[in-house]
Amino acid sequence: MASHAFSLALTLALTALVLPLLASANSDADALDALHHSLIDPDNVLQSWDPTLVNPCSWFHITCNQDNRVARVELSENNIQGTIPSELGNLKNLRSLDLSRNSISGSIPPTLGNLKSLLFLRLNDNQLTGRVPSEITSLPNLVVLYQCSTTAILGVAPNCLAASANQISQFLKFEDNHLPLI
Repeated sequence: MASHAFSLALTLALTALVLPLLASANSDADALDALHHSLIDPDNVLQSWDPTLVNPCSWFHITCNQDNRVARVELSENNIQGTIPSELGNLKNLRSLDLSRNSISGSIPPTLGNLKSLLFLRLNDNQLTGRVPSEITSLPNLVVLYQCSTTAILGVAPNCLAASANQISQFLKFEDNHLPLI
């Protein structure tokens, strides 16, 4: 009886330790699965993105940190089309997002402002429209914001973008856009 109670206690303790890890890996996989479903991939560069795998760290174009959480999504120059899903804002450990030089359209979701660990954001040379969400410009760790308003973005960049430009230590470029001066 004591051995059964010990086994039950050990099982419960291990479950309490493992479930949060699986849940975080699943939330990362869910966010990437949303990205995968929002994209058209004519060259099959996302063929390794298997939503049945608990951990997306083995997927091409994905780099994970030591805790098996997604730290980088690097999909530049892959001939992909589609939109950026709001679920990408759930990648809490993401440090680099590079979707540059594709044919991504639609607006930039404000939920990317949830990516508090983000250092590098590259969305240049796409077909994005709308305004640059002010939530992105207040990201505390952002070092490189490379042409976040890509070629087709129209309108005025938010005033907070100009205010936060001093926080962005590397560079901020807006050439090849249709943005009027503020």
